[in-house]
Amino acid sequence: MAETVVRRVDFGYFVRPAEETGTGAPRVEPCFGYLVDHADALLLLDTGMGSHPEVDAHYRPRHTSLDAALGAAGIGKGDVDMVVNCHLHFDHCGGNPQLSGVPIFTQRVELASARGTADYTLPELVSPGLRYEELDGEAEVLPGVLVVPTPGHTAGHQSLVVRRGDGMVVVAGQSHDTATAYSADVLAWRAQRDGHAPPLPLTPDWIDRLQQLDPSRVVFAHDNAVWEP
Repeated sequence: MAETVVRRVDFGYFVRPAEETGTGAPRVEPCFGYLVDHADALLLLDTGMGSHPEVDAHYRPRHTSLDAALGAAGIGKGDVDMVVNCHLHFDHCGGNPQLSGVPIFTQRVELASARGTADYTLPELVSPGLRYEELDGEAEVLPGVLVVPTPGHTAGHQSLVVRRGDGMVVVAGQSHDTATAYSADVLAWRAQRDGHAPPLPLTPDWIDRLQQLDPSRVVFAHDNAVWEP
């Protein structure tokens, strides 16, 4: 069987305004998706940024279209067999309507939030006409490709764990904004396991699940950096 390949897809960038960064200054953030080229299917995690005049005025995005982003990776929309959205905010599922008929895996609680909460996302991105496949917890969506709930940024956030010959790759979406933030939680988890004296930072319960899978790398939706053990 051919080795599963994980590749980054560049959907452009946006400018997070100063009031959202916690630093007093705006920050330019990339918007990445990831292709998982598996022997049984081509999976795409996240589909880029949606567009709306008010959202665009707030975040000032520089969009790379789904066609252009996939084209840069050497494929077309028709090659995508399945989609996993880490969550359903506008900057992660913007291309979903262009993949009508393709199964889109999301946590049930995430889809309910996106459809039932005002201003959660752009309504057309969660249209009943799209083929959403609702999950309740962990699921192996392909052999060796596991969806793991990683709530925090949203209640239904999920990450993807891909088994490769050289170790596990975690596609963490926006479970953390940066590799540095992920590293901080992993170090706190390690200190807890070492029995280090309190006080220690609290970490999400799912950090233990991911670390028990022994990832060789972790990649993110809004950070170029890669976490490695």
